[in-house]
Amino acid sequence: MTTSSLLSEPAEIGVIGGTGLYELFTDAAQFRVETPFGEPSDVLTVGTVSGRRVAFLPRHGPGHSLAPHRINYRANLWALRSAGVRRVLAPCAVGSLRRELGPGSVVVPDQVVDRTSGRTCTFYDEGGASHVSFADPYCADGRTAVLKAAADTEQPVVDGGTMVVVEGPRFSSRAESRWFASAGWSLVNMTGMPEAALARELALCYTPVALVTDLDAGIDADESVTQEDVYAVFARHIERLRALVLSAVDALPRERTCDCARALDGMALPFDLP
Repeated sequence: MTTSSLLSEPAEIGVIGGTGLYELFTDAAQFRVETPFGEPSDVLTVGTVSGRRVAFLPRHGPGHSLAPHRINYRANLWALRSAGVRRVLAPCAVGSLRRELGPGSVVVPDQVVDRTSGRTCTFYDEGGASHVSFADPYCADGRTAVLKAAADTEQPVVDGGTMVVVEGPRFSSRAESRWFASAGWSLVNMTGMPEAALARELALCYTPVALVTDLDAGIDADESVTQEDVYAVFARHIERLRALVLSAVDALPRERTCDCARALDGMALPFDLP
């Protein structure tokens, strides 16, 4: 597979996730994208899914080389928009804060809580105050498309739930897990923020698709979470997740009429959008 800096045809949809998804593309090619914010996690792999151009970016870089707090989220989202992407599907691994959401469950969350610290979380560092709406952090049309794809392929998917994003790379203590669960939150993750917020600042549609790999430590008093177990569960279910994401690509509306597309209306931006 060759790598070029020239994207011959814009991508319409972006997928940020684990390695391997590009293998189902019918005409994959790799492209390097430069951004004002440094290097993205990796090159973009662009191909066709259900007649639509899709750009895939491995969130953690080649060989899962980047820890969650070391990912250049700004470069990743900027690179995707520069390639033409306006809709982003974001499959991710999560821990569960609810016993009924056991390993292997797939959830399409509708809310997020940010418990990260020290990450660069905005594009608007200069040029005055710019405030985007984030009341509903995920794209309504994107969520509908994933749920429709799940129904069409008879995959069980949970509609809704709050995902709390922690700094990592360590897993939560039992006390932290119980605290999160007592607040009514459903999932815990390490990469969903500032990814979702940055997507909104670029007026991108952003939809997470969460695969539960474990019950968080405080939820199951007899067990603790290990990296080995998380990776093993994810590997067992990656084909299901990949099939769902690719089906969702086909289910996404061809035209954007959602609020995400109008997120920057009336705002004076300190930069020109790619």
